[in-house]
Order: sequence, then structure tokens, then C-alpha cells
Amino acid sequence: MGSSLNKPELVVDGKRLDGRRFDEIRDLKITAAPLKNADGSAYIEWGNNRILAAVYGPKEATPRHLSDPSKAIIKCRYSMAPFSGLSEHGRSGPNRRAIEISKVIKEVFENVVVLSDFPGSEIDIFIEVLQGDGGTRAAGLTAASVAVASAGIHMRDLVYAVSAGRIDEHIAVDFTMIEDNYSDCDMPIAVAPRNNEILLLQMDGEMTKEQMSEAISMALEAGKKVNVAQRNALKEAYARAGEEKN
Repeated sequence: MGSSLNKPELVVDGKRLDGRRFDEIRDLKITAAPLKNADGSAYIEWGNNRILAAVYGPKEATPRHLSDPSKAIIKCRYSMAPFSGLSEHGRSGPNRRAIEISKVIKEVFENVVVLSDFPGSEIDIFIEVLQGDGGTRAAGLTAASVAVASAGIHMRDLVYAVSAGRIDEHIAVDFTMIEDNYSDCDMPIAVAPRNNEILLLQMDGEMTKEQMSEAISMALEAGKKVNVAQRNALKEAYARAGEEKN
């Protein structure tokens, strides 16, 4: 959140700075299975975000004493490349934000992956932000879900994530970096679309109960487009794989 004293004008002539409506997400493109050396992978372009997700496993858990004989364990690492944005320039190693995002994404997948299918094993999820422009945790989680699916790992649903929040009196979805920094409230949400179960909800800022309800509704509606893009990416990857076999 930026200082209100230096807050730029985020709404001009009833539209956002990039010309979008308040309920409109940025351009979204997802490619499934771009990495040959990973068990599953995905690449997402969401607005100016460029993010790679890779999945390795199920494999033998290491160190072995951390393994669970009744189910798989999940490890997740979200990180921003040092060249991903001005705020990350020159930074090396995980910061507190990256550690926190890794933890919440791990918890989301612990709730959707059928862990009992892989007793004693480990599933590693890596999310690397190559270029960031707001909403990277939502975009990263969305890509990771496609990567897990492309690895053939059984999930209860294909999870997506999208941010929603408040800019002045307006409720909006899918914030850019400048909107993220200067909005009145930013709320990333992860959803299992089959029954609209909310698996992650974080909020930075303030909204009334009514505004929060509107933001969730708007995120669920926007999320339908995200989920279609995920499914189309997987269909295209399976079609490519079939062509390569032939």
C-alpha cells in the first residue's frame, strides 16, 4: 500500500489506467508442459507478468525422516528472479514475502492434491517469477495448478487464483503493480471452481462486508475465464503430445 499523500489517480474517466473496466482481467495466455525436464510445467503470461511453474514428483521424500507413510508431502518454492522488477533488482535469496507466499500456495495444494495416492513420497512445486507486474501470487498459483495437472498428479479440482479489491469506492479485479501499491484494499483469492470453494483469501487493506461480498462475486466471475484458459492449455498440451507420438 502506498502513501495516500503521493497516491496517483488510478481511475480516469470511469476507467482504470490501462483502459480496463473494473470487472475485466488483463490479457491471459497459459502454455502447459513447456519444460521437457520437469514432470509437469506451465508458463503464464498475465498482463505483464511472466511466470514459469515446474513440478517434480511424486518421488521419494528427502530427507527420509520427513516422509509420511500414509500420504505425500508437498514442498513449494515461490521466488522472484532478481531481474523480475525494480523492487527485486539485485536481491538474492528468498525474502519474507516469498517465504509467506510459498507457504500459502503449499497449503492450497495440500487441500486439492489427492495426497493419499502417493504414500511416502514428495511433490515439489517451483514457481519462478521472471517478470512481475502485480498479482504474481495469483498468477503463480494459477500456473502451478496447470503444472501439477500436466504432471498427471490426481487433484480434486483445477484451482485458479485472482485478485480483487477496492480502488477508492470502486471494486475491481486483477490489480496491476501500481494498483496493488496504491489501492485501498487488495485481496488475492484461490478457488476450486467445481463448487466455488475458497482455498485462499488474504486481505491487505479495508473493505466493508458488502464490498467484500461484491469483490468475491467479481473474482468468481472473472475466475471463469482463468479456468477456461487453464483447461485449454492442458487440452493443447495433450494434443501436442499426441501429435509427437504419431
